[in-house]
Amino acid sequence: MSADHQTTQLDAPLSETTRTVTVVSWKTAGVLLTVTVLYALMLLAVPHSGDTRFLLSQRGDFFQIPVIVVPALVFAWVCGAVMLAVTAVAFALTARGRRTSVWLVVLYSLAGLLGFLAWAGAGSPRDLSIVGLLGGAVLWSVPFVYGALGGVIGERAGVVNIAIEAQLLGAAFTAAIVSSITNSAVAGLVAAVVAGALVALVLGVFAITYHVNQVIVGVVLNVLVVGLTSFLYSQVLVPSAETLNSTTRFQSIPIPVLSDIPVIGPVLFDQPLLIYLMFIAVPTVWYTLNRTRWGLRLRAVGEHPKAADTVGIDVVRTRYNAVLVAGAVAGLGGAFYTTVQLSQFGENMTGGAGYIALAAVIFGKWDPVRAAFAGLLFGFASNLQNVLSVVGSPVPSQFMLMIPYVVTLLAVAGLVGRSRPPAASGEPYVKG
Repeated sequence: MSADHQTTQLDAPLSETTRTVTVVSWKTAGVLLTVTVLYALMLLAVPHSGDTRFLLSQRGDFFQIPVIVVPALVFAWVCGAVMLAVTAVAFALTARGRRTSVWLVVLYSLAGLLGFLAWAGAGSPRDLSIVGLLGGAVLWSVPFVYGALGGVIGERAGVVNIAIEAQLLGAAFTAAIVSSITNSAVAGLVAAVVAGALVALVLGVFAITYHVNQVIVGVVLNVLVVGLTSFLYSQVLVPSAETLNSTTRFQSIPIPVLSDIPVIGPVLFDQPLLIYLMFIAVPTVWYTLNRTRWGLRLRAVGEHPKAADTVGIDVVRTRYNAVLVAGAVAGLGGAFYTTVQLSQFGENMTGGAGYIALAAVIFGKWDPVRAAFAGLLFGFASNLQNVLSVVGSPVPSQFMLMIPYVVTLLAVAGLVGRSRPPAASGEPYVKG
């Protein structure tokens, strides 16, 4: 083999990698520029005067951090200048064929967020609580994180879990009834896990055993569970609301000493049981998928089921196990709605959280830790509307309701880069 031919073979993968990095970098830089322009137009079109007060401490903290008061419009423009500078650096790096650092994106996002908060809270007599913003973000992210973990587990085994919405809603409905009857939030939580697994079992029967298109099955299950829970809500829960739809909720459990740390204490160490379980679930799922034999077999089935079958792995059984575990994990997220957020079940109360969880799976590149951080991002966007309404922000409520979905679109379309799902994801396996 000639030296020129060897060089061509070695350079081909490198060139492909370079082209991929360049395309992703240009896309990221383009998104940053677009958002910067929209941010500047917002400040020019609606210039808010006055100061914004950022509250960082709560009563009972070890020490009190003074309220930070900033001139809103000046601070917002300074943050805009930082965003513009980061955008320029991103274009410069891309022009040189280098990737835009994730830390630059983090700096850009932080500057944009602080500037937007200062602009939105300008002139309000109320303090803008950073603790409330972050603590609520963790709370609101619960169904997104659990749903994303369920989606990662299913797709790593080759089954696209479109039915996350059905699992969340079915689990919330079941948890409401069981918790109301038993007067126990723990019983409702267990029932939610079972309900999520049962919905996932239906998905598995059609997708794994009968080889029906997984996307179609998932969409049908979502519509079916919405209709079924709506019917049972009006016919069963409404007439017997006091006995069947009055749940016992989990209360916050402050961890001594840690919960008194300013800012991070109330956010991380003064939460209900379901949030603490979420903190445990994320590293557990990561470890199980990457450091155990079960996880290795599951990933093998999702990447190359025929090869896995050849070495003795039962593909069908492994996929069923993964789907059931995924449904049970998503069921934990459904329990949030009726054992943490509210004391009763409401019609279609999940509001499309399952689809946002699917976006978190893609944003996280099918990695449980990254998907969990994506879920936290979407939870933050969902909670932002609540915080701004408290300080009397003039931002229309309809616009604030759009934020989680806008963040979802930006994340999936521009900031996630190139994602490669498991090779056999969505593909039925026929042994032969």
